[in-house]
Amino acid sequence: MKDYIEERAVEIAEHIIRKKTTVRQTAKVFGVSKSTVHKDVTERLPKINPLLASKVKKVLEKNKAERHIRGGKATKMKYQKMSKQI
Repeated sequence: MKDYIEERAVEIAEHIIRKKTTVRQTAKVFGVSKSTVHKDVTERLPKINPLLASKVKKVLEKNKAERHIRGGKATKMKYQKMSKQI
């Protein structure tokens, strides 16, 4: 069981780095919770592969810095869609 978790953590990390995905998007792809993804990359991965963990951390920090922009775009699209329906 432990091998599976470590393997999953590495696969998740590689996916995040390759696709530049968010924790939410990654969780959906792997069929696990956001909490699981977060725990895998922040707690388990540094013990397994510190170099990979630092690369993932950079992607996640970038995502975090940009999330207010994505939220604003989503809200704008929502209200544009609503105004077209009226």
